[in-house]
Amino acid sequence: MKNLFFAFALFLFVTSISSCVILSPKKYKALLAKQDSLNTGWNESQINNESLDTRIARLRTDTANLNSQLIDLREKYEAMDANYAKLRSNSSTEINKLSEDLKKREQRLNEVEEILRKRDAATNQLKAKLQDALLGFTKNGLTVEIKNGKVYVSLTDKLLFPSGSIIIDEKGKQALTQLAAVLKQQPEINIAVEGHTDSQKINNLGQIKDNWDLSVLRSTSVVRFLTDEQKVESVRMTATGKGQFQPLGENATAEGRSKNRRIEIVLSPKLDELYDLIKQ
Repeated sequence: MKNLFFAFALFLFVTSISSCVILSPKKYKALLAKQDSLNTGWNESQINNESLDTRIARLRTDTANLNSQLIDLREKYEAMDANYAKLRSNSSTEINKLSEDLKKREQRLNEVEEILRKRDAATNQLKAKLQDALLGFTKNGLTVEIKNGKVYVSLTDKLLFPSGSIIIDEKGKQALTQLAAVLKQQPEINIAVEGHTDSQKINNLGQIKDNWDLSVLRSTSVVRFLTDEQKVESVRMTATGKGQFQPLGENATAEGRSKNRRIEIVLSPKLDELYDLIKQ
């Protein structure tokens, strides 16, 4: 197309020259002006062609860059998609694991609650049996109550011992004998015997030096009676002395000191099954 245009322009020029002898000066000038216009148009077309070639080259470069970026983005997308699939799979596995753990925890909780329910029921039954068995001694200061899931049988010192003595008297032996009859029917019960005193200083008691000694020796006297004479299993028994340090009343009054001088027999159910569950 460019060559045809150029040939046409050259033809016009040659034609103009060859016929210049017959053209008027006015027409001759017009032809020259037309030739200049054609030359200008040709140069502009050349410039435009070069500009188009540059644009085409730039577009090709841009296209290549875009293709490269597209490939890179696809690779990244595929990698992200693979990671997402992996995460989704892992999440599903984790959710299933957590769900199984939750079920196991709920099962263990239900088992613990059932054991505690049975313990409370057994504790209430034991309290009722002890109250029935020891009913005749309540007027002598014997009480039976439940605290923290345990049964506390509290016997004042006047029910068990002569003043300042560690030897159990006959009325005390009667109370302990009836208590032992119930305890032997409850092999799953642990037995702790605690001796308590008031805060008054001990004088002239021979080998008994202080309230610590008195509380310990009285508790061991009760334990020996229950195990040696009443045949309660020794492995279930514990003897401790608390001295004057866990009072129930004010040591400033006779009534308060009387409450503080006591033997407490603490009965608690064995919770081996519960401990095994907690350890899991």
